[in-house]
Amino acid sequence: MLEGAYVDGRQWRGTITAAQAGDRQALDELVAGWLPLVYNIVGRALNGHADVDDVVQETMLRAVHGLGSLRDPDSFRSWLVAIAMRQVRERARRNSGTRELAEGADSAADFAELTVLRLQLEGQRREVAEAVRWLDDDDRQLLSLWWLEVAGELTRRELAAAVGISRQHAAVRVQRMKGRLEAARGIVRALESPCTDLRKLTVRWDGRTDSVWRKRFARHIRGCGRCGGPSEGLVPAERLLVGLALVPVPAGFAFSLALGGKTAAAAAVPVAWSAKVLGVLTKPAVAVTAGATLAVGGAFVVVQEQPDDPPPQVVVPTAASTARPPSRAPSPTPSRSPSPSPPPTKQVDLYGTVVDAVDRAPDPDARPAALPHRPESGITSSWGPKAVMQHRGESVKLKGQGYVLVRWQISPKYRPGQVVMPSWTGLRGKLFHVASGGGRRMDDPLAGSPDGYATGMGGPSIGYAVLPPGTQQMWQNEYFYLDGTVTLTQNERGADYGVIVFPSSWDDVTEDIMTGPDQGAIRYGLVRDNGKDTAPVPQYVTRATPDDPATVPQRSLV
Repeated sequence: MLEGAYVDGRQWRGTITAAQAGDRQALDELVAGWLPLVYNIVGRALNGHADVDDVVQETMLRAVHGLGSLRDPDSFRSWLVAIAMRQVRERARRNSGTRELAEGADSAADFAELTVLRLQLEGQRREVAEAVRWLDDDDRQLLSLWWLEVAGELTRRELAAAVGISRQHAAVRVQRMKGRLEAARGIVRALESPCTDLRKLTVRWDGRTDSVWRKRFARHIRGCGRCGGPSEGLVPAERLLVGLALVPVPAGFAFSLALGGKTAAAAAVPVAWSAKVLGVLTKPAVAVTAGATLAVGGAFVVVQEQPDDPPPQVVVPTAASTARPPSRAPSPTPSRSPSPSPPPTKQVDLYGTVVDAVDRAPDPDARPAALPHRPESGITSSWGPKAVMQHRGESVKLKGQGYVLVRWQISPKYRPGQVVMPSWTGLRGKLFHVASGGGRRMDDPLAGSPDGYATGMGGPSIGYAVLPPGTQQMWQNEYFYLDGTVTLTQNERGADYGVIVFPSSWDDVTEDIMTGPDQGAIRYGLVRDNGKDTAPVPQYVTRATPDDPATVPQRSLV
């Protein structure tokens, strides 16, 4: 469990409080920002059943309807998850004893398959996702929460509260569910094996992942030397799920908080309702196509499809593109002769005149300069408190005033090559690159690395992740300061990499960069901020919104 990785929704405290006080925009952002979490919980609990849309809509409606009764904004996430699970159980109770469940599942998108496709899972991660199909409803509901717990999106306390049991009882149930999940993984592996006896058994199998066939396959595996052989190299499910992204709300997902027989006026309870939210509450679902945006409560959730065609050729910037602009020529000395009227003074906007450029790693024992403390009113994110972007085209929209952490995960062992850097687009306001931390630059040697895995950028035995010429070498943690709105897009097309984006704080940045070698880090961090508008802006940032964010050059005019 990643305790503290996703801090109980506290970064959303201001938005929640504002929505409770009647702020229309805050209510819109709240609905849009938490839809992906609810969609993943319900989708996985029901394995993509046709009722997923209805249960998600009912959950969000009940949350908006009851927001005014929430006493502690810090408990919002726990409260929302509990609502979602109650709706899942209520739906199961209504449909118990009918064949509607199985029939509906055939007509809906299998959530296990959706997870594999949209997160591009391979190997044992794909195996875990597909094994979910073989679990019973109760186990699948618990797994929908446990999956998010080990991915860092929920805490064990929230899991237990959502199920309605103690943490001790939750630990027992989770352990039993994990055992059945491992057995299901064995079935997935066996069905891909060349075992002739198993093939004979599957001749009569209709493809349904029900309990009858689960027991038949499990019985065969226990008695088969080939299917039930040694399992060396198997990674525990929790290690495979750590940091895994939420499944994006898919294109075509219809979202409409229908009120049934109620009118918008009848819904006007404790909060002052946004006209945009009420518009969605009383109108039919919005049809969505690939690449479009999904209107939710007046805000927008970006819906993306991974293109199948090869990526366009990206022009690699040159080192010259990061050169600093020439110094401004000094103003000519004023004439001593009298002038009827002095020329007007032209206001020079210094923001964006300095772009972060290639530097050398500081000495490991060199402490960073003091980090200027800029104003912080809070950052909201379209992914919630943590965005895990592992695939090309994923993006996160950030808004507000405060610090943002971008944590790098470079994986040349999966795919080496040139890194196509992430880019900042649609900037409104100001964005600075303020500090670097994490205890190491990504090109620092890794202690105890196996078989020549020399640095965080790769090694001789596996290949290297190579930066475009002139690109600043990233550290494990890169910190930025935003005063406005901007979108960060993951542009992976060459070397395999991912980025995790957290709203942060000046205190957290300072603590990170002041952690030195004597505390287990390779080197102290580095401060880039001078506290003024001449502080560096990131490479690959623009105020434009290009169709392909990967085409943003190293040095954009902002």
